[in-house]
Amino acid sequence: MSPNGSDRSSRRPVRRKLLQALAAGAVLATATGCTSKDFPRLGMPTPVTEEAPRILSLWQGSWAAALAVGILVWGLIIWSVIFHRRSRSKVEVPPQTRYNMPIEALYTVVPIIIVSVLFYFTARDENKLLTNPDKPQHVVNVVGFQWSWAFNYLEDVDGNAATPAKPLRENKELDAIPDRFLKKAPQGAEGVYEVGTPGERNPQTNNPGPTLWLPKGETVEFVLTSRDVIHSFWVVPFLMKQDVIPGHTNSFTVTPNKEGTFLGKCAELCGQDHSRMLFNVKVVSPERYKAHLKELAAKGQTGYQPAGIAQTDHAKNAETKNK
Repeated sequence: MSPNGSDRSSRRPVRRKLLQALAAGAVLATATGCTSKDFPRLGMPTPVTEEAPRILSLWQGSWAAALAVGILVWGLIIWSVIFHRRSRSKVEVPPQTRYNMPIEALYTVVPIIIVSVLFYFTARDENKLLTNPDKPQHVVNVVGFQWSWAFNYLEDVDGNAATPAKPLRENKELDAIPDRFLKKAPQGAEGVYEVGTPGERNPQTNNPGPTLWLPKGETVEFVLTSRDVIHSFWVVPFLMKQDVIPGHTNSFTVTPNKEGTFLGKCAELCGQDHSRMLFNVKVVSPERYKAHLKELAAKGQTGYQPAGIAQTDHAKNAETKNK
């Protein structure tokens, strides 16, 4: 057989395997449980807050950049495999390329540009998402502890700004929270709370854990504190999570825009029963939310649960910037 015929026959198995690999990839891409509506979100759940689409957009943009780089790399690899294979009839070493300054500059500068663009959009969105308003409509202290959650609603439940006479900063249970967060609560906030256990279940969905109630269409600032170790507060369809750290207070703000009951969990490995640190978030109308607060008060769940590890005044109020 001629050398040219030998080359063509030797390339056939490679091309056959390439077609098989492409067919397998197509099957994997089309055999998943995603629908046409789910696919553009690339694995993310449907957003249910006004802030979540920003996170989804960042996620989609990162995947688009990764896909573009991947296609380029895969294309170069496949092109090299197909068109630069050594012929069985030729044993000489192919021409070598060394110290090609344009190519070296290209593969140095391009990754720097890609990383810089990703950093810009990440920093821009992070700064927007973690900038809390001076006066949110609601403030909820989320307390993580082994192995469940407590929710302190810093609310004026009775609607009377004159009660209670004692300011929030004098509540020993809230001593771990810096003053800059407490001053955002409404005047006359007497507060109610919900504290959960791992075995508790939501009566509507039967999902495990306590239930945090939120009003639709109104801004809620979460003030995150821990009593023991590091946890992470994650409401899945909010597309955002943040660490709950003992001795340090984190916070972020959301505006729920869809009613329903959603799953939440601890996203930080916090010990033996980490997997049981589940909770629910129930978004309802503002009127139903106020009625729920009064129901908690009627059950005697007034005041607050201990927020976390006490801090000295100097450390507690050292961070004066409103983040």
